[in-house]
Amino acid sequence: MNVSEAELTELRRRIKATRWPERETVTDQSQGVQLATVQQLARYWATDYDWRKCEARLNALPQFMTEIDGLDIHFIHVRSKHENALPLIVTHGWPGSVVEQLKVIDPLTNPTAHGASASDAFHVVIPSMPGYGYSGKPTTSGWDAAHIARAWVVLMKRLGYTKFVAQGGDWGAIITELMGVQAPPELLGIHTNMPGVFQADIDKAALSGAPAPSGLSADEKVAYERLQFVYQKGIAYGYQMGLRPQTLYGIADSPVGLAAYFLDHDARSYELISRVFQGASEGLTRDDILDNITITWLTNTALSGARLYWENWGKVGFFNVKGVSIPVAVSVFPDELYPAPRSWAERAFPKLIHYNKLDKGGHFAAWEQPQLLSQEVRAGLRSLRGAQSQPTVH
Repeated sequence: MNVSEAELTELRRRIKATRWPERETVTDQSQGVQLATVQQLARYWATDYDWRKCEARLNALPQFMTEIDGLDIHFIHVRSKHENALPLIVTHGWPGSVVEQLKVIDPLTNPTAHGASASDAFHVVIPSMPGYGYSGKPTTSGWDAAHIARAWVVLMKRLGYTKFVAQGGDWGAIITELMGVQAPPELLGIHTNMPGVFQADIDKAALSGAPAPSGLSADEKVAYERLQFVYQKGIAYGYQMGLRPQTLYGIADSPVGLAAYFLDHDARSYELISRVFQGASEGLTRDDILDNITITWLTNTALSGARLYWENWGKVGFFNVKGVSIPVAVSVFPDELYPAPRSWAERAFPKLIHYNKLDKGGHFAAWEQPQLLSQEVRAGLRSLRGAQSQPTVH
């Protein structure tokens, strides 16, 4: 993956040529990503940011391309040096790329270097979703989350893995849960850090803006209110991409337009990111954020990635119960879109094998808190390791 210097020069030129609007008329983020934040990002992106560092990190990893159902699928594949490592496929989300998962590779494949046991090792496969990063861009419709879930099983079997597990957050969580719904015999279990735990009536009520149903526990009421906020005020991008993704030419043509659109994911993530560009030290760095935006810019995948929302519009919910029957491990980070209550996780996943609430971390857990997420994946899937050499019972 070697980008020409001319492309990077053109990127910097476009950033510097941005036509800026006036600042927002409020003092908070209620009108969207604030002008000061984006201007701080743009100054750094155009002057000090170095894409070559990210490029070198990617090129140091074993990367491959394979064709599945007529589409090129890019993936990173790092095998552990430890015997009996458990194969694991990890899926990113939007606005994302494999850049989000790079920090968990070593903790998962090389656990002894991170204070864990060799018996907790994983062989790690991290694919780029169709239309994202270095994977091919679908030229016809049909690559929805269920299709991707089936393709990941093809990929793992093609790599020779007859038993494996899966992990994901954001779209990665939805795809991973759909793998659990499809329940191929090779899949031992899944780990999610954005579990779909809302029953249909609860999900519908939150979407409609109705008050919290009576009889909810304190934890359930908090989750409901957070979900309601997401639906009412926090997922404008989801509606736009779900309904009219092709109209978003602006984010394919303007680096700053793309950056602003990517920053406006959820309130807690935005607060973290804006602090980073004000000089604060957080789980993410300015380079982390720009690596992810830049890979999308350089591969021109803003719109091909956006169409994933359109593909799934009306087919599968973001946060609802989907009917996973295989073993599931759940990790709840406090600044996730909603803190999934144990009671709802137990209802959603009849074979819940792990549930833990963390003290810190948000929606982009693999990126922001890689050590914590790695610990959770190890602990959550540990009980499935004995099944690696035995038939899976469904």
